[in-house]
Amino acid sequence: MLQWPKYVQLKEVGPRDGLQNEKIWVPTEDKIAWINKLSESGVREIEFSSFVNPKWIPALADAREVGMRIKRNPDTSYSALVPNMKGLEYALEAEVDGASVFMSASETHNRKNINKSIDDTYPVLGEVIQEAKNAGKQVTGYVSTVFDCPYEGKINPDQVLRVCDKLFESGADNLSLGDTIGSAVPSQVEALLEAVLARFPEDKIIMHFHNTRGMAIANIMTSLRYGITRFDSAVGGLGGCPYAPGAAGNVATNDVLYLLHGLGIETGIDDSKIEEAAFFIQDKLEKKLPSKSLAYAASAK
Repeated sequence: MLQWPKYVQLKEVGPRDGLQNEKIWVPTEDKIAWINKLSESGVREIEFSSFVNPKWIPALADAREVGMRIKRNPDTSYSALVPNMKGLEYALEAEVDGASVFMSASETHNRKNINKSIDDTYPVLGEVIQEAKNAGKQVTGYVSTVFDCPYEGKINPDQVLRVCDKLFESGADNLSLGDTIGSAVPSQVEALLEAVLARFPEDKIIMHFHNTRGMAIANIMTSLRYGITRFDSAVGGLGGCPYAPGAAGNVATNDVLYLLHGLGIETGIDDSKIEEAAFFIQDKLEKKLPSKSLAYAASAK
């Protein structure tokens, strides 16, 4: 019988990756209250916002205020997305514990998302990584479109490895590999992880799945078989990428917890508190979130 890992760590990305594409403005007070609920759930890391120019991500224009006013759980790390040195300056003012930099394995998606070529992105992120490290912060490198690109189609694992090499060489502590448009199937996950884990330790790799075609849980199961024990997720299945047309939300934290706890894998997270946080933000957004577990919980009330 397959031996599952004893423990898996989830990073809650709902407050950043979940809200960044929402048309409804969630008031700052509600964001803070929501993140405070998440902080009580036992989740070890929360990505609370993005310090990208508010012109590009208006839904997160209050990143500094949110970071300065949330109630910090000493057992939880609070990170944020940081695009450049100015963003890092603001993030440090908001007392982030970790900084996340981002780029794509796809040249076209990188230009659409960052307005730079891949080669021109490396020195910008390299400076951010080094300054964040000098400030004593953990750095995660997000690599988007590692399986498929909405503009270029299939991405060769060699393209992903080149980006991973550069980010690790620049000082990133770990990398989050993103199925940005939610198109991957388990065979693609196997092929990429075979290549990535031949070069990098499994504990340095985080998987980030979107659920556009309903494959996220299957892809997480595949990743677990390869020894991956770190995943990004968003309560309720919030999310989407502004520069990936048709991309649906992140894999739902509620659904991942149902899977992991059902397999006897520990997470340290309280399902009921995550459910409470999911219902809270669902009400604020005035729409049903896609999590199957959340829908079941709502029907059982």
